[in-house]
Amino acid sequence: MDAADAHRTVRPSGPLASAAPGGLLDMLGVAAIVLDAGGRITLWSPQAERLFGWTADEALGRYAARLLVAEEDAALVLDLFAQVMTGGGSWAGVFPVRHKDGSSRPVEFRNMRLTDQAGGRYALGIAADEEVVRGIERNLALSAQLVAQSPTGVAVADTDLRLVLVNPSFERITGCSAQGVLGREAAENLPFGERETVEETMREVLAIGTPRLDRFATERARDGQNGNRACRVSYYRLEDSVGRVIGVVATVLDVTEQYHADRQSAHARRRLAVIAQASTRIGTTLNLEQTARELADTVVPDLADIAAVDVLDAALHPRTLHRAPTARTAFRALAVKAAYATTATDAADPIGEITRYEADRLVTRCATTGRTVHLARVRPDDLPRIARDDTAATLLADAGVHSYLAVPLIARGEVLGALDLKRARNPMPFTTDDILLAEELAARAAVCIDNARWYQTQLQAATTLQRHLLSRTPPDPPGLKVACRYQPAGTAGHAGGDWFDVIPLTDGTTALVVGDVMGSGINAAATMGQLRTATRTLTRLGLAPDEILRHLDVLTGELDEMIATCVYARYDPGIGRCHIALAGHPPPALTRPGRPPLLLELPPGAPLGAAEDVPFTTTGIDLPPGARLFLYTDGLLESRHQSLDSRMDALLRHLTGTPQPLETTCDELIATLPDPDSDDDIALLIAEADTPDTPGPDTSGAPGVPGTPDAPMTV
Repeated sequence: MDAADAHRTVRPSGPLASAAPGGLLDMLGVAAIVLDAGGRITLWSPQAERLFGWTADEALGRYAARLLVAEEDAALVLDLFAQVMTGGGSWAGVFPVRHKDGSSRPVEFRNMRLTDQAGGRYALGIAADEEVVRGIERNLALSAQLVAQSPTGVAVADTDLRLVLVNPSFERITGCSAQGVLGREAAENLPFGERETVEETMREVLAIGTPRLDRFATERARDGQNGNRACRVSYYRLEDSVGRVIGVVATVLDVTEQYHADRQSAHARRRLAVIAQASTRIGTTLNLEQTARELADTVVPDLADIAAVDVLDAALHPRTLHRAPTARTAFRALAVKAAYATTATDAADPIGEITRYEADRLVTRCATTGRTVHLARVRPDDLPRIARDDTAATLLADAGVHSYLAVPLIARGEVLGALDLKRARNPMPFTTDDILLAEELAARAAVCIDNARWYQTQLQAATTLQRHLLSRTPPDPPGLKVACRYQPAGTAGHAGGDWFDVIPLTDGTTALVVGDVMGSGINAAATMGQLRTATRTLTRLGLAPDEILRHLDVLTGELDEMIATCVYARYDPGIGRCHIALAGHPPPALTRPGRPPLLLELPPGAPLGAAEDVPFTTTGIDLPPGARLFLYTDGLLESRHQSLDSRMDALLRHLTGTPQPLETTCDELIATLPDPDSDDDIALLIAEADTPDTPGPDTSGAPGVPGTPDAPMTV
């Protein structure tokens, strides 16, 4: 310090306040001793008594060298005393002093010369225990080095919450220089949250004393860096050695790298979770629309705010080797999903409709190139290339769409369509990790969509074949009124192997047939066509019902692992009698005027193709005018929720009461009786005995119906 500094007067800015004991000087225990020019003690402080053991009465007036210095050190002390009094005027150092108890203790001295008004000279000695001084020096040095070199940022605020100290790490972490923040309000210069929150926290710690630890805070990085900077901030109350509150310490630990690493790990876990979820949620059925909805449900809201699944209309038609290029690409919308109510869904193509897009549209580019289209930041001039028209572009703008992703749906080397993703409320744009996740999900979903579309293609082909092979309801044969229905399985209309047939014969009789080939699809439909053709051929040979079933059993056994059930009935209107045989088929139902409906108790036989040398039995029943015979396949009664007996009882309840017209009865049974969850198709045939115009021949024992029982069953 220069002369000006040495004589500068420092005035306190506020009122003077007394300091409570326990400060640094009290910790040092500084003793003051004054010697006259002859070396006698003239002043003796209470601290000197504590340091050296001698009371003021014992020390005053005595020679300091004799009282406090060992005999062997006396000459050295007298020489130092002379230097202070006549030489440089001061001396500082450590010297051994004799305690009253006889021990010798090293004492830190600061000696200086004093002059009174008369020119008399004195020596002032300021002394403290050398061990205490060294300990405090070590503590101060350690504290200073720890604060200065610590990787943790440290900021100290006084009781007015103004910064009085910051270390270099604080400057590095916050980007604020000490010169710029010292003396300023702490809440304004701690960039870790709102000012009100920081100030409230510091005042709470200052008042209560309970630390607030590891408060996580983020802020946008400075100096043009990308991403956010993250810190953990702790607040402690600062007290002196006697517990007096002197301020608040804020420690700041930069955890930006860990923060970003944790975010990356979280993204990776989220990606794996979404992929795992997709493996169980996508492709639960072979329904094309359902699969598309499952894909949209999987990506919203984990990946996007709004999602749409569109397939190329050409991909829904049977595959061709070459598709002719067109100027506009046709898409069919299969699914739209939003995480919340938004106008962006109104901008999407209506489900099921076909929309044609020009080549400049982003979804067209995605589908034609087979590559992902990514717009991290959607600009206003990008919206017309995303939306289907100007109105839709306005809706997307109103919804706040700011990031866009179109991912191709590719399966087995063929582009099937595109997964369209948008973000609006989610403030983050789509990233590279998001693209990888979207492409992974799209690849998985595309295979499921491809399976579904080809399954539906096969089902459509099977349905076409099945309907082509089915008998159209013929005109009423002699002595009968008939009504028939066929209903494919499920809501999607999947065709199976069920069939019905009405075969009038030249002798006036009529064959009624209902059969069920196990399974569905083209194979079942083709097998059904073979069995139906064979049944018609065998019928015209004049064979009995059991003989016809025996021949059909042989034929079915020759087919590759196919099984079928069948009910075959031959009605003779001349005698009002019907001969029936079953091959593992549900029993027919019978209604007669004035009597309750019943299920015929007939020998069940075995399914066709299931076993060898199984006998079939023909049973004769009376079918008087007005009686109705109900032949059906098991799809009419099967249920996952009820037993077969209860379903048969339900059938009989439906048949109880005043008879309705045959067509009405068919419609009611098909509409009300089947289980909605059933995945089996249904064939139903109702025949009502009518009074013939002229009696036909008695064929109960005629060659046309050989093998009938001698004692026909009468119901």
